[in-house]
This record gives sequence, C-alpha cells and structure tokens, in this order.
Amino acid sequence: MRLHLIDGTYELFRAHYSKRPDHRAPGGWDAKATVGVVASLLALLHHPDEEVTHLAVAFDNPIRSFRNDLFAGYKSDEGMDPALRAQLDPVEEAVRALGVVVWTMADFEADDALATAAARHSGEVEQVRILSPDKDFGQCLSGERVVQVDRRKERVIDEAALRAARGVGPASIPDFLALTGDDADGIPGLAGIGERTAAALLGAYGHIERIPSDPAAWTVAVRGADRIARVLNEEREAALLYRRLATLRTDVPLAERLDDLRFRGVPRARFEAWCDAMDVRTLKRRPTRWA
Repeated sequence: MRLHLIDGTYELFRAHYSKRPDHRAPGGWDAKATVGVVASLLALLHHPDEEVTHLAVAFDNPIRSFRNDLFAGYKSDEGMDPALRAQLDPVEEAVRALGVVVWTMADFEADDALATAAARHSGEVEQVRILSPDKDFGQCLSGERVVQVDRRKERVIDEAALRAARGVGPASIPDFLALTGDDADGIPGLAGIGERTAAALLGAYGHIERIPSDPAAWTVAVRGADRIARVLNEEREAALLYRRLATLRTDVPLAERLDDLRFRGVPRARFEAWCDAMDVRTLKRRPTRWA
C-alpha cells in the first residue's frame, strides 16, 4: 500500500507551460493547464508501475502563505500569467471530479500539507511518494519509506540518493536552502556560499547555529573560510529567517484519515459531466478504474 502525495501547484504550472495543445473551455477561457493536470493524474492512476492505492493533491490557492508576512521577497502570484491564476479554482474542481482528495491551502502552502501527510502516515503505509521535484521536500525523506518522485525526469530520490547528491541528510535541508538559496521560493541565500561549501559545513555541523563563529575551529577545510565565516557571522539572523522559510510545517490541520485518501475509482457520472462541460471528449475514455 502506497500513499501518493501530489504537488498540484507544480502540476498546474507544468501543464500550463508544456507543449500540449491549447484548450479553450466552452466559456472561452484558457483551460490548457486544468485539462493537462487531469490528463496527468489519469496517467498516474492507471500507470502499471505506480500501484496507486491512496492519494491526495494539494494546491496553493492563493499563492501566498504566512511566509509572505515573514519575508517580503517570498514567492507570490506577482507576475503570474492571469490565464494560469484563473485556473486555481477550476483545477481543484477538476481533480475532485476524478474522485481524488484535494487540499486547498491559503495560510499554509501545498508543500506544508504534503509534508504533514508524509509525517502523519509514513508508519501506516509501505511507502509515501511525494510527487514533486521541489528541493525543499528533501527534508521529508526517510530511508526508502518516504521518497520523492520527479515524474518529468522519471527519477525516484530516497534518503541515500539525497545524501549522495546534496552531501547532507534530510534534517539539514532547510539549513542548506537557507545558505544556498532557493529561487523557486524566493529565498536569496547568503552571498558567496555555494552548494559545496554549504554541504561541507552542514555535513560537519548539521545546522547553521552549530557552525563555529571562528573558522579556525572548523573541522572541515573550506576555501575562503575567513570570508565565509564573516558572511555567516554578519548574516546569521537572515540565515535563520531563511531557514524558517524553507522549513516545511508538519502540523497542517488536515481532516482526512488515511482511509479517506483511498482511491476507490473515478466517479463516472461526475467525471463525464465535467468532460462534457469542458468539451474534452477524449478524456472520457481514459479511466479504467471506475467507482
């Protein structure tokens, strides 16, 4: 039994900017991304190697959270394509028409919902699979029990793969992103600290506050240690704020129990009605697992 946790916001953006054909709903609005998400989920639900038994999809709606109150530069919907923004509500309706649980986030983020579900249910299933390439999900990984799946690259990242790629374990990922930055979330990081330096320091000390202020006390060799230490000492408060931004919450009040996330099949009447309303006849024939 597996639990698939899907980053719906990422899927929506991916579908919108994909090369799939444009699609206009009968009302004239751009529905390419919404239809793309449904097609993507149908492919997942019927994938022979995925064994989808339980799943949920989380969306940022709106693309703003408590983190925007902490840091003005944090990601938001500023500059977002209006055609994409307009599909935040319709895509949730579409996913529900598939018989899939939707978590819509306002104060929290979709990533927080997925992190909460992973932490809550990892002991109840054989494996939790977080379907998103976002770097911050590295903090959720646990052995082969909780893994990250990049569907676009067809790659599974478990804890061992994370350590091999980043040089740090899951607990240090928020610190790693605080130091190196995360463009996707608007976290700038600290100037002049790259991934190799961050990995060396966090590999030795685990967390930012444990890195000695005096580089002479460091137990690892770091190029430009004096300069790096100066940046860390001068920008430590900023780094701790960035870490807070990068730390996923695991206390989102999700109402569903594990059994509520069981996929029981696509509800035929509801899904076919959605297909008719969107004028996507070909998708009607896709489901093979009906409720």
